[in-house]
Amino acid sequence: MPKTGNSATTNSSPSSVAVSDQATAPSELTAEILFDFLVGEVALQRDHLDVAVESYTRLARHTRDPRIAERATDIALHARRFVEARESINLWVELEPDSIHARQAAVVLYVGAGQLDRARPHLEKLLVSEPESIDKAFMQINKLLSRHGDKNETLKLIRQLASAHNKLPEAHFAVSQAAWAANQLELASDAMKQALRLRPNWELAAIHQGRILQRIANAEAFAFYEQYLKQFPKANDMRIAYIRMLMEDKDYSQSRQQFQKLEKENPANPDIALAIGLLSAELNDFDRAEKYFKQALQLGFEDTNSVNFNLGRVNEITQRDSAAMDSYRRVTGGERYIPAQIRYAFLLAKRDGIAPARQHLQTVRASDEQQYMQLVLSEAQLLRENHADHEAYDLLSRHLQKNPDQADLLYDRALVADKIGKLDVLERDLRRLIELKPESAHAYNALGYSLAERGQRLPEALELIQKAIALSPDDPYIMDSLGWVYYRMGNLKKALNYLNLAFAARPDPEIAAHLGELLWMNGEKDNAEKVWRSALEAYPGNEVLLDTMQRFLQPRR
Repeated sequence: MPKTGNSATTNSSPSSVAVSDQATAPSELTAEILFDFLVGEVALQRDHLDVAVESYTRLARHTRDPRIAERATDIALHARRFVEARESINLWVELEPDSIHARQAAVVLYVGAGQLDRARPHLEKLLVSEPESIDKAFMQINKLLSRHGDKNETLKLIRQLASAHNKLPEAHFAVSQAAWAANQLELASDAMKQALRLRPNWELAAIHQGRILQRIANAEAFAFYEQYLKQFPKANDMRIAYIRMLMEDKDYSQSRQQFQKLEKENPANPDIALAIGLLSAELNDFDRAEKYFKQALQLGFEDTNSVNFNLGRVNEITQRDSAAMDSYRRVTGGERYIPAQIRYAFLLAKRDGIAPARQHLQTVRASDEQQYMQLVLSEAQLLRENHADHEAYDLLSRHLQKNPDQADLLYDRALVADKIGKLDVLERDLRRLIELKPESAHAYNALGYSLAERGQRLPEALELIQKAIALSPDDPYIMDSLGWVYYRMGNLKKALNYLNLAFAARPDPEIAAHLGELLWMNGEKDNAEKVWRSALEAYPGNEVLLDTMQRFLQPRR
């Protein structure tokens, strides 16, 4: 089953983004140097990156100006011309051996190329260049090395770098993080213990140690949390982490006791009031969540937009639509502004119809292209949910005329094209999306599912969905598609396996429709009806589920 809904994950990536800083002319201008400088700048403006790389690499070589070497490095890295990038970086480091930016750029390049041995001297230089900030350097080192695929090699390097700094807790923290990434949990725990021995009240390290121990054994993790909080009862973040673990373990009684302790220790702390509200919402304790969100506002929590958005969500979930709309209206800025306006529009459509809801979305101010695209995709979703599929198709098509390779527009139009029978558009859009984003599991899945649903080119459908599952093995929607294509191919055993996995991971009504149909065809009619009716209670208006039930249950009446 293709994943539906607002998929607004727009990435604006014009080729000039990484190199858009003001150009700096070389200090000595000969005719040849000036020519290369102008050619390079014009090439950048016209997105001719290869020409720009060659011009700036020559400039750096001839001028030996560190500013030009830096710019040549940036351009070559952005163009993925790694030979020229190495040349420019080596020159930059030679000209400015104490430059932190030059060393960091060298690390990024060599890590990306998988050459940790070449990255190591630059990392060592970064660690000793500013002794007063070596702690911060160790806290960033895993991020710098994150692009290297061999996590065991990364761990080996970080242990070597940390070995000269045994009395620095941040060095042990860095080793622990690297060991965690390499799935060496015992080593990760031992290193974090060392960090906590050196700085017992380091709450961040304690939180990480709790997470590591959770992966090893819950009992060890619980004992660690309790002992640490006994020693440091005002460690609020640690207590919040402990509450989350209790909630994951479904120990709601103990989690509420920890809530009370958190509140008792922080009666006038707006941050803690918000945290209790968020945790209560996760527990589906919406009355408590509302109480603490309001308390956070009364206590002067600075980001009122975030609190009002969460109040809106609580009111919407508890079907107090008018109160939810009031809360969303009070979100006037920040990262929650666009989501709040979208939720307001959907509630407005429910109350007053689709026309004023669309008008609201069209008048919301967007600060960038990504926000604008969120609004467009939400308007299309609003149309789809109100059975205006042709209007949704026209809306998405108009925006694709302006931006034909916008990934989310292509995906959403493909889904709408399926609804209105434009199967040639569906396939064309999804194949174009796969060209643009070959890592897009949902594009492969949507195309494969569409073929399977129509019973067409089933071997190809299976191949497409298998690519999707390889990219996203735990996605229940893709598991559902894989089960469905096996069902269409007559392999009921494999179909049942994947549909059961999908339904266990996410009891979605359309997955329930598929699982029920398979059970019915497999002779398990009572089980099929149980699955359908259970899903219908939670999703009474789902069309796919209702259509499936009508097809199979109607003859029994």
